[in-house]
Amino acid sequence: MADTPTVGRIAVDAMGGDLGPAEVVEAARLAMAEYPDLNPLILVGDTAVLKPLVAKAGLADNPSLSLSHASEVITMDDKPLLAIRRKKDSSMMRAIELVKNGEAIAAVSCGNTGSLVAAGILKLRTLEGLDRAALAPVVPRADGYFILIDAGANPDARAEHLVHNAIIGSQYARIELGCEQPRVGLLTIGTEEGKGNALTADTHEALKRIGSLVNYVGPVEGFQLFSNHVDVVVCDGFVGNICVKSWESLVKFFSGELRGQLQANAWRSAGAFLARGAFAALRRRINPERYGGAPLLGLKGNLIKAHGSSNRQSWKHAIRIAREAIKSDLNHRIEVDVAAANDILRQPVA
Repeated sequence: MADTPTVGRIAVDAMGGDLGPAEVVEAARLAMAEYPDLNPLILVGDTAVLKPLVAKAGLADNPSLSLSHASEVITMDDKPLLAIRRKKDSSMMRAIELVKNGEAIAAVSCGNTGSLVAAGILKLRTLEGLDRAALAPVVPRADGYFILIDAGANPDARAEHLVHNAIIGSQYARIELGCEQPRVGLLTIGTEEGKGNALTADTHEALKRIGSLVNYVGPVEGFQLFSNHVDVVVCDGFVGNICVKSWESLVKFFSGELRGQLQANAWRSAGAFLARGAFAALRRRINPERYGGAPLLGLKGNLIKAHGSSNRQSWKHAIRIAREAIKSDLNHRIEVDVAAANDILRQPVA
């Protein structure tokens, strides 16, 4: 039997999550069992803490797993820029350094988002032709999922940045959602020509000009996002971050309200028991563990941001996203399309 080709050298920040490094080690065990081409998978953190956990998970003698020591941790309370200057030996910074030095191809962390974005941009720099990066979470919608880009990396965007987001999001949707020609929509307040602000108007015109590179279907409004209307939703990081946090809060609100109403009396509790299969299916459908990480796209290296409260399944899926980005040569594909778009946009408007 031929050897399984490797897509390894994925560095995992094992210390930044809410559930602790034990959950990360278990995620590594699950990921390596499911994806044998991960070689090596590098756990970054305090080796005095990690070694007993690795031994307990039965991975101590696994040649596909290695440890890289880091003595510090960037917490959620740390100021992003201050943290990356003062905590140079943190597990997050060391993981990113491994990518910068070529010792890893991708890094995964669920630490402080602001620190991760700032460190990623400062250490790895953006791809040729880009000057901003973008966060791209996967969001459930009717009959599938869509990519939102940007979810907070670049709150002060220009039209060219949103055009680049459309290209980046399209390439990511091809590998993550399996869309051959992802439908791209620009988030605004109306679908009629002229609606929206100057940023969306300029972006709309620019996206029409690069129609050969992205399948741009036009502006979309908020109520269209969760219908089967588009596969990639483009916006600036200010709007995108508000959207994501509002959706997460709304899901928690309705879950709590539904739980309270179903437990209000015995009849409702009995009905809830009979419908438990439907509730379980819904929970699986909207569970963020299915897509456990939002990649910070547009950098010279693959950087995946996992949720702070990630459990082992969510961590495993974040590692999977890094693996898919490496296997598909995502960054090269982005660079090719960005270069073509920049050439088009430099030409005079007819």
